[in-house]
Amino acid sequence: MNRAVKFLIMIFLLFSFTACGNEADAKENEVDIKENETVEPLAPEERYEVPEFNESIFNEAEAEYKNGAYIDLSSVSKGYVAVKAESDARLKFQVITDVTYNYNISSEGEVSIFPLQSGDGEYHFRVMENISDNRYAVLFETSANVTLEDEFQPYLRSSDYAYYTKDSECVKLASSFSETSRTANEVISKVYDYVCDHITYDKPKAENIKSGYLPLPDETLATGKGICFDYASLTAAMLRSQGIPTKVIFGYVSPNDLYHAWNMFYTEESGWVTVEFKVSGNEWTRMDLTFSANGSDQRFIGDGSNYAQVYEY
Repeated sequence: MNRAVKFLIMIFLLFSFTACGNEADAKENEVDIKENETVEPLAPEERYEVPEFNESIFNEAEAEYKNGAYIDLSSVSKGYVAVKAESDARLKFQVITDVTYNYNISSEGEVSIFPLQSGDGEYHFRVMENISDNRYAVLFETSANVTLEDEFQPYLRSSDYAYYTKDSECVKLASSFSETSRTANEVISKVYDYVCDHITYDKPKAENIKSGYLPLPDETLATGKGICFDYASLTAAMLRSQGIPTKVIFGYVSPNDLYHAWNMFYTEESGWVTVEFKVSGNEWTRMDLTFSANGSDQRFIGDGSNYAQVYEY
C-alpha cells in the first residue's frame, strides 16, 4: 500500500470520527508478539515483573478544609492532588502552574483525583463555585511546592481520566497479560491487540456526548464500545496498573483539526508491539487505539507530524 492510499484511509477515518471528543534498534530486542504469544502463565522468575500497585487515595484527615471543600495535598510527591466538595451550585477545580487546567467536580462530595502533569514546581489549587451563567467565585484555594518522587508518578496512578482500582476488571485482565509476558513491551502488545480486537467505535455516543464526560474503563470493557476518550482511558488504566507510565493526551489531528484523544507510553525497552509498530526505549511513544482498532495504518499514525498535543492527563 503506497503512502497516498494510506493518507486517504486516514482522511476517511478522521471524517468518520468528527465527534470523537468534545473537551468532550536493537535488532535482538525485536519481538513479534502475535507469532510468539504464550498461552499458559510463565513461571514467576520468567515473567515481566509488575511493580507494586500504585494507589490514589483521598486522605481526609490530612486535607485542608474551607467552605465545604477539601483539598488533600498529602500525595503531591506521588504526582496527584485529591479534592472533594459540597455545594448547591456547580463546581470546578483549577490546577494552576505555567498552564491552567480546569476540571468539573461533583457538588455532592464525591472524591476526584487529578494528575500534577507540570512536574516539579509551585502549584496553586482552587475550588470554584458557579455564581451565574459562566461566572465562578473562589470557594477555597491553597498552594503547594511539589517535588515528585520521579517524573512518571502522575502517569502511574488512577485519576478521574483513567479510573481503576486493584479490583477493576480491566486491571485483572491486564494482570493476566503480565502473567504471560516476559517484558513490558509484550504487555503493551497484548493490551494493544485486545483493545483493537474487542472495542469498537461508538458513533451514536460520539454524536451525543456532553461536555464534562468522563469514561469508566470497566464500562468500556464490558460494553465493548466507546469514543476516543474511552479508548485512551481504558488503555491508560490497563498499562498504568502494570507499572507502565501512560498519558491520556487531548489535542488536534490534521487534516481536518479533529479534537481527539490518544495515549503516550514509556518503557526502557526497544522492540515491537506489532509487526508495524516499533517502540524506542527511554522515550515516550504514541499509541492511538481509536484509529488502530478501526482500520488506520499504524505507521502513518506513528509518524506523529499530524498530531498537535494540547492537554495531557
